[in-house]
Amino acid sequence: MANSKFDQSQRWKFPPLILHPFAENSGSDKLAASSRASMILQGLLPNDQFNVEELNRWILEGRAHEIRMLYYIGKDLSRWIGQCMEIVERDDKLRTEGIRQESFAEMLVDDSPPEVQDKLRSWGVTDHKSIFRRALGLNAVFAEVPSMEQFTEEFIRHHYRYADQMYECRRQVGHYVQIRSAEFPFELYASGEYARILERQWDVCE
Repeated sequence: MANSKFDQSQRWKFPPLILHPFAENSGSDKLAASSRASMILQGLLPNDQFNVEELNRWILEGRAHEIRMLYYIGKDLSRWIGQCMEIVERDDKLRTEGIRQESFAEMLVDDSPPEVQDKLRSWGVTDHKSIFRRALGLNAVFAEVPSMEQFTEEFIRHHYRYADQMYECRRQVGHYVQIRSAEFPFELYASGEYARILERQWDVCE
């Protein structure tokens, strides 16, 4: 992978990244139960009512929900990358510079704009790099979110390790130029937030 060919005097405005809610209420309950079960099995919380089989089931249900959550985040990221590539293909300068989907994927993981990182932290996302990396890794393999019955227990339990490697495989598929968010700025919105912005714009136009 080559270093960035662009200097900060060159700036292109790219579409906003729209993320849908990370988890539904039921999913949040599963994640909380999974975390509690894991702590019980590690001896960090007392256990006077649950058997090991039940605790393991809770852990797997929580991990399965994590997979679904990562997959749908990856769909949002992949949709945004596709929109950016459409702009690249229409721009005479960018089209010949070796920018690929992997260029934008790496920028999302390693060099998201500071404003985007701040917004993610305000949403409670403390490690967006791991989330984005694993989300993009899963979306490099699955065209649709698979049912949990199609996964082995081993994959569900350790999905984060597999997803990390899937992302690395995606990065190594071919040559691409490195880009930086200073040259390719973008904004981040939650889906509901962006919908309200569009509604206000429509109201002004009417």
